[in-house]
Amino acid sequence: MSEGERLTELAKRRGFYFPSSSAYGGAAGFWTYGPQGAALKSNVEDAWRDRYVVKEGHQEISAPDVMPEPVFEASGHLDGFDDMIVECGECGATHRADHLVEDNTDIEEAESLPNEEVMELIAEHGIECPSCHASLADRPVDNFNLMFETNIGPGSSSPGYLRPETAQGIFVEFPQLSEYARNQLPFGVAQIGKAYRNEISPRKSLVRVREFTQAELEHFVDPEEDEPPLSEVADVTLPLYSAAEQQAADGGQRELTVREAVDEGVVESEWVAYYLGVSKGWYERIGVDMDRFRYRQHLAGERAHYASDCWDAESEVDGDWIEITGFAYRGDYDLSKHAEHSGEDFTVFKQYDEPVTVERATVDPDMSYLGPEFGGSAGAVADALEALAERNPDAFDADEVTVEVDGEDYTVPVAETNFSVDEVTENGEHVRPHVVEPSFGVSRIIYTVLAHSYETDEVDGEERTYLSLPAEQAPTTVGVFPLMDKDGMDDLAREIADDLRTAGLSVTYDDSGAIGRRYRRQDEVGTPYCVTVDYESLEEDTVTVRERDTTEQKRLPVDGLAETLEQLSTGDRTFDDL
Repeated sequence: MSEGERLTELAKRRGFYFPSSSAYGGAAGFWTYGPQGAALKSNVEDAWRDRYVVKEGHQEISAPDVMPEPVFEASGHLDGFDDMIVECGECGATHRADHLVEDNTDIEEAESLPNEEVMELIAEHGIECPSCHASLADRPVDNFNLMFETNIGPGSSSPGYLRPETAQGIFVEFPQLSEYARNQLPFGVAQIGKAYRNEISPRKSLVRVREFTQAELEHFVDPEEDEPPLSEVADVTLPLYSAAEQQAADGGQRELTVREAVDEGVVESEWVAYYLGVSKGWYERIGVDMDRFRYRQHLAGERAHYASDCWDAESEVDGDWIEITGFAYRGDYDLSKHAEHSGEDFTVFKQYDEPVTVERATVDPDMSYLGPEFGGSAGAVADALEALAERNPDAFDADEVTVEVDGEDYTVPVAETNFSVDEVTENGEHVRPHVVEPSFGVSRIIYTVLAHSYETDEVDGEERTYLSLPAEQAPTTVGVFPLMDKDGMDDLAREIADDLRTAGLSVTYDDSGAIGRRYRRQDEVGTPYCVTVDYESLEEDTVTVRERDTTEQKRLPVDGLAETLEQLSTGDRTFDDL
């Protein structure tokens, strides 16, 4: 049984996650989090908020899952949010073409290749349909848009889409959100929520799904002035797999500090480097195995059109590297596009310390000329002239000036534009921020944490399976058991469980079966501590506390037990110190 199969079996049996709607045959790519999984997911999200919202001093919002079509026209998702699809000519099954190449060759990132090259590789390697084993050679490789479409309201006049990322819910609200930040850069806006992608071939349980949770931070910065607090993470060592190393014949992963990575130009953006450093500590905190972790830089062909540099945090599970987070410097692409399509102002006003006098090119087009000459396009021509004067005042040196509106050229006599260059005193300027984006896939992170914490050993001659989850992330902090359900042990155990819950600890109570079996059940869901009430507890007011990973046990007084367990779960005390 592979690592992934073992994990999926445990996840279903112990209530972490399982396929949704199985009573009706299910639908690929949709999973339900059970009681253990929902608690683990909540704990991971809380840890993310603590690090990226609270400690970084950012805001958090919650935007709708459905957004109107113009949002995605502006963002580029309608035209460019595609994956490669190939359809079997025999059985009609559709498959993700680049994944077929990766599964059947040594090529790791086929997504970065052109469709034509992927089609050639399928033929060259004799790749077959996974469903019916017919040859896929010469089958066309096309683009398939991943957006889920819907209608907003009755009829079809208001098309909308389930969001494919949470980021657009932040970008479209920038004018309002910047007011909440008092128009002071830098500021960050975070969001944890659902995203939806109509994946061609959902697979590997939580790894490739059609509905998933993202935790995204959009950090808005002044590209001319704002710098990250790089000194805070300068000495953090990063496992980096750069684009250059990926393309080199003998390339491999390099261990560089954040400072070294920036100084050597391996990571171009200091902001991206800062978040790589911050995030490494967070991954360790939630239980990612650093021996099975790396940062991989996007190759030119796979980098998103908006990103000048992009790195993925990747975890190794079952021999495959899985992207769990993307770190991108998005520039001003998103805000520029939404400003262009909406006509709203997606800038902040930066006040100067002292007023400055500058030369400013302006136009005041004569509409009595533009109107009769250009009709309904006159207003757009006037706007284009104004933009040209700001962008390239030298264009007005000739007798005529030409602007383009909706693909058509319009020529205007310069005299009719009332072009001038004047000295003006300014108190500030409008700045369109650049965006730094760490985007975390919560489902894949949970899958990684479970896989990396899955352990087996032998206890009392029997094989034991347990999850070595950090106490902060474990679905349940404490299991409370009466040794036997009689003679008042059950009453005391229930009283202790209630007291621990009142103290804020997550507690499960179990009086079913042999004590060893109860321990094993808690080990398999990662409960770090178990408390057992026995006859000695009734006489001396003490209990046995067992630690999950070592199975070591210690006798502790009931008085102060909640405080002790809280200190253990937060790392303020160790079990050896008791």
